Amino acid sequence: MTTIGRCWMAAFGLMVATAACGSSDAPEGTKGGRIERPPTPENEFTPRELEATVDNLIAKVNEGTVEPMQMVVLLKNLNPFFTSIATGASRAMSELEVSGNVLGPVDQSTGGTTSQEIQNQQIAQAVTDGIDGIGVSPYGDVNAAAIDDAVEQGVHVVTLDGDVPTSKRSLYVGTNNESAGAAAAQTLLAMLPPPPGTVLIHGTAGTDWVDGFNRTEGAREAIEKAGYEPLVSEAFYELEEGFDVEWIRSRIAAADPPVLGIVGVFDISYRCAMGADAARRPEIPIVAFDFDPRTVEFMRQGRIKATVIQRQYYQGYLVPYILYGIKTLGLDGTKEILAPLMEGDSTVDTGTDTVPADKIDAYNDFLDTIGAVQ
Repeated sequence: MTTIGRCWMAAFGLMVATAACGSSDAPEGTKGGRIERPPTPENEFTPRELEATVDNLIAKVNEGTVEPMQMVVLLKNLNPFFTSIATGASRAMSELEVSGNVLGPVDQSTGGTTSQEIQNQQIAQAVTDGIDGIGVSPYGDVNAAAIDDAVEQGVHVVTLDGDVPTSKRSLYVGTNNESAGAAAAQTLLAMLPPPPGTVLIHGTAGTDWVDGFNRTEGAREAIEKAGYEPLVSEAFYELEEGFDVEWIRSRIAAADPPVLGIVGVFDISYRCAMGADAARRPEIPIVAFDFDPRTVEFMRQGRIKATVIQRQYYQGYLVPYILYGIKTLGLDGTKEILAPLMEGDSTVDTGTDTVPADKIDAYNDFLDTIGAVQ
């Protein structure tokens, strides 16, 4: 375990989710100076272009000299959403046989020190410990200065899950949120009668959370383009679930023209089914987001027709490979290989999976093949 792992476990109760600490711990990986990646089992949900891109990156790295490297991946926390990210990052480190840790708080209770401050301190500590590359799931611009300081001291930084585009980070790896919101809306639109009608969006109209706003906007634009009236119902993460459900109910009841469908763009969008039930409109088709167990339960009941799922595992899996690529091939060389996944100059889009209700078991089989429970 690196110094950063010991330091932050002791000081803030952070948990090392997984660690890849050299060839003795990793049976797969660099054999005879080459990176050897075990094949991923094929499934209808396997992201073939993404998998092929990783293989191409490995092939290019193997043309040169495989070098030792130290890295750390810092997550906001280790709740179920981030567990898959931790699994992917750890597996990639093991295959690369680099020294590194995946770190995240078990909970957000840290006394007078905020989670944002802790993450900035983690970044600074990683630099002090001589880490070569940092992957970080940031809180936003509050992390920009810490990221810039790391980059200025020669440490490569890649953001994942969330981005800090105002910083000097090399790349962002994650979901193209506008496209993801549009995908959820398009899935729902295929189920609706012709307009006129209102489509409720369980999202956010506030711009403080840029990723959430962009996802909401992607859905709104697709709905409006199709001729329906989009109506955003604010998702209340910080308040009691019952408040959110009542707000959804009231929005359905007041909508004119009537609500024909509902799309949720966050992991709590299972609440849309609860809100429709409260409004006595159980017939409204609903498309949700992510793979919360309660979403799955409503899908099995036929109340939620489909869900759009982020590829958290692959976000975590790509980051160590990208950090290693930047170190050995340079940023431009790495971006050239990542071109099939690139959106713009600095975003690596891991894409989404659309899972209809009758494909739940097939998708769980896919998650089993990659060892990612969501």
